[in-house]
Amino acid sequence: MPMTIIIGAQWGDEGKGRFVDWLSQEANIVARFSGGDNAGHTVALGDEVYKLHLIPSGILHENIIAIMGNGMVINPLSLLAEMDRLRSQGVHITPDNLYISNRAHIVTPAHIALDRLNEMERGEGAIGTTLKGIGPTYLDKTGRGGLRMGQMVDVERFAEDLQAHLQEKNEILAQAGQPLVDVEETIQKFVDAAHQIRPYIKDTVHYLDERLRQGARVVCEGAQGTLLDVDHGSYPFVTSSNPTAGGAITGLGVGPTRVDRVLGVAKSFSTRVGGGPMPTELDGEIADRLRGTGSQFWDEYGTTTGRARRCGWLDAVTLRYAVAINGFTELALTKLDILSGLDELKIAVAYEIDGERYEFAPSTIEEYAKATPIYETLPGWSEDVSGARQPSDLPQAALDYIARISELCQVPVFAVSVGPEREQLVQF
Repeated sequence: MPMTIIIGAQWGDEGKGRFVDWLSQEANIVARFSGGDNAGHTVALGDEVYKLHLIPSGILHENIIAIMGNGMVINPLSLLAEMDRLRSQGVHITPDNLYISNRAHIVTPAHIALDRLNEMERGEGAIGTTLKGIGPTYLDKTGRGGLRMGQMVDVERFAEDLQAHLQEKNEILAQAGQPLVDVEETIQKFVDAAHQIRPYIKDTVHYLDERLRQGARVVCEGAQGTLLDVDHGSYPFVTSSNPTAGGAITGLGVGPTRVDRVLGVAKSFSTRVGGGPMPTELDGEIADRLRGTGSQFWDEYGTTTGRARRCGWLDAVTLRYAVAINGFTELALTKLDILSGLDELKIAVAYEIDGERYEFAPSTIEEYAKATPIYETLPGWSEDVSGARQPSDLPQAALDYIARISELCQVPVFAVSVGPEREQLVQF
């Protein structure tokens, strides 16, 4: 049976987790393919709010196998803490429903220390990373010097490999005059973690191949967003992995012929956390209006960092670019309810750069810095749409706004969210 890939179509934080949760109801497996605990997915079920950083959102469903794929980088201590927190909320997590790829790479305290050092050395050019050690871990991976989850199976050998890793990184930290990582304490914590995590570690590539041949339905869960892709994002203000459809293929070890649906998730407006270009960014009253609703988990603050998100009008230029990069078969829009009460809405349909019109995203940061949005204005609506459950419940202005986004991107919109709860969806 086919695979569905769910991708963020903007700069992350688009609300992918709730669509993963929704589509998981008809899936057998939910597999995360990139990133680490720099990601943050929030799912609201009734009065309970679940915040996931490493474990796929599908774990919230019974009879689902959640896979942490080889493309991920995993901090074992963060993983165990997340498992404990979810269990305290009643989530069932055992080696029978959570599989961790033996090829996924390990994030250590040394990676986190190097992440801080790198940001400090960049000064005013700091990227605005989450300081979770993600970048240095991927650098070790591509430099063929990383530690992989499969090494935890042989705990004694793992301790030796970890010791060598920590000593090597401490030399770098010492040369920079930075505090060193406590080698003995770290080894003890990670050895304890290895004993707990070992039962979950499996060859997930082989498992996925077998299950797909048996007809299993697989939902592939992305982290971050297309515009943070290390190859195709607004480089260098990007993450260190490929949170795009191509990344799902390599990050899980499956062939592209297994995929028949690629769902792009975008907010009904634009947001971004951290540095880098954002042509439609707003200041003042409208930005504040888009950023906050008074809800403890529906406001525009990062699930992982807690940082306030930069907000602006919807950018159809970058959205069209995301469609091209990922080959979206359909779009899902989130937070349509936030736009209620605005007299008019704007969509950036093109950029002006050095006097020329661009309808496709530029490839360099220098061009982005010069980009002035060319807006199209649409009427807003005053009605509260949070209770809408079918298209006929939405005001005509909201339907026109959705239709215009679909037209600009040349991709159908199959659903919109009108609130944080699982059932607050309108499907077309």
